[in-house]
Amino acid sequence: MNTIRKISLLTLSLMMGLQMLTAANAADEHDRARPPERAAPRPAAAARPAFDGRGQVLDSRYNHGRYYPALGSVRPDLPAGYRPYFHGADRFYFSGGVWYAPRGPGFAVVTPPVGLVISALPPYYSTVWFGGIPYYYADNVYYTYQPDQNGYVVAEPPPNANPNDSAPSPDGAPPPGGAPSGQQMDLIIYPKNGQTKDQQAADQYECHTWAKGQTGFDPTQPAGGSPGNPDIGRSNYNRAMSACLQARGYQVN
Repeated sequence: MNTIRKISLLTLSLMMGLQMLTAANAADEHDRARPPERAAPRPAAAARPAFDGRGQVLDSRYNHGRYYPALGSVRPDLPAGYRPYFHGADRFYFSGGVWYAPRGPGFAVVTPPVGLVISALPPYYSTVWFGGIPYYYADNVYYTYQPDQNGYVVAEPPPNANPNDSAPSPDGAPPPGGAPSGQQMDLIIYPKNGQTKDQQAADQYECHTWAKGQTGFDPTQPAGGSPGNPDIGRSNYNRAMSACLQARGYQVN
């Protein structure tokens, strides 16, 4: 009798377990058939304010995204870690990408004169390309590398410089179209030997100078700055530029 009761209980347990398993499988199939719920869209990121809490102005050109003191604003003393520079008889002070000059009893934020040479770029800058030449940008000032002076010179804004964010790409990328014919950087340059950004800038500047001298085509000038077919001139310039860069350990496409 006990044996029969045990068998009956075991059979009942198996049947209940089978029913529970069947129900679970059915629920799982139902969930699979139901279309997945769409995630709620993320709210759009708020635009950065034009001024920060200290009255500094946002420089959004080329997605630079840094705040700087307003041009013409005056402070009573210079910030820590500034570097003094002279341009002729004029004194200037450089700190964190901002230029200062004496103004009465204090120091005003100014635009540095073109031609002033500095030994190192500001701590935050954006690299933009015009006509195959890298410019280093920060706080409305452009710099180019000058290998003969082993430093960076304050430069005029490059031809066709655009104050909008749709201008040539930052961070070293050649502009993806949109620049006028004869201005666009056609070469993709890869530093196979691990050359630094400073070395790349120096090599590209020197190769640009050599290629321009060999071909008579200057990509920084309208239509290459020479008579004849600008497309042929650009092609010859690119071949000369590629040969020079490849000889210096770069892969050029």
